[in-house]
Amino acid sequence: MNQPPIRMTYREACRQAIRDALLRDPRCFIMGEDVGLYGGCYAVTKGLLEEFGADRVRDTPLAESVIAGAGVGAAMAGLRPIVELMTCNFSLLALDQIMNNAATIPHMSGGQFAVPLVIRMATGGGRQLAAQHSHSLEGWYAHIPGLRVLAPGTVQDARFMLAAALDDPNPVLIFEHVVLYNAEGELDPVVTAVDIHSARVRREGRDLTILTYGNSLPKALAAAEELASEGIQGEVIDLRVLRPLDTKTIFASVTRTRRCVIVDEGWKSGSLSAEIAARLAEDLFFELDAPIRRICAREVPVPYAAHLEEAALPQVPDIVAAARGLVRPR
Repeated sequence: MNQPPIRMTYREACRQAIRDALLRDPRCFIMGEDVGLYGGCYAVTKGLLEEFGADRVRDTPLAESVIAGAGVGAAMAGLRPIVELMTCNFSLLALDQIMNNAATIPHMSGGQFAVPLVIRMATGGGRQLAAQHSHSLEGWYAHIPGLRVLAPGTVQDARFMLAAALDDPNPVLIFEHVVLYNAEGELDPVVTAVDIHSARVRREGRDLTILTYGNSLPKALAAAEELASEGIQGEVIDLRVLRPLDTKTIFASVTRTRRCVIVDEGWKSGSLSAEIAARLAEDLFFELDAPIRRICAREVPVPYAAHLEEAALPQVPDIVAAARGLVRPR
């Protein structure tokens, strides 16, 4: 008998993933600001302190460099730490530990030391949290060799990516978009794991490819639905893994549709979208029937005012307009 889909929020999926990790491996623990008594800044770890105790669910000082540095040391000593940093903006205070230690120690030690560390952090705008809490910096980290960078955009990925990340012997960064925590989705009871290597086709289409990730995924799917009502079939690719990029899936789709829109909540200059566009231009230039289009955040600090924040971030009408311009140029 087929089991019905399980419906839950993205937040609950993240919480269940952490709980499963703590149950599965006694070496695993979570540490971060307010993850214990407060239940997490986004309520992701609510109830875990009571279930697992203070040794496994550790509140830390407001010191990102200390949190990440302790995580690196714990991973090198054989534990499986999950480090939570409140926002990706604040992760810059731990950039030395992430870039100069976690990402480089396996290489600089000639493979003698592994750093099986997972760092979770919230990313993105749309919640009126102003400039110091609202940026999308995952593209910065996708620039760094030695890191694997994940951006779960669905409840299913939020539920199962963590386990795969903890099994990776190298450091993995997971970017959870703040707007998605309240979003609901369905889990297929048959699915018990997802890979952290490949992109996913979330909607098939023939006329153009829309490449995106995170909270831009539901926007891209909504845009594709609107375009379909006009007879334009857009294929939506959820990048999911931002480093290393799954160019095989990207190239296969763009080769077939011959047009591409990239939606990236990061700033356009020096962005992940720029990297993808460059790879398409280098390897698929003669397969393209139209210029590559990029929909990115406006190049300003993310505003606090709701109407300005909305204007600063990629929205469904922006994606629809770009797609129309490629398929039906004026």
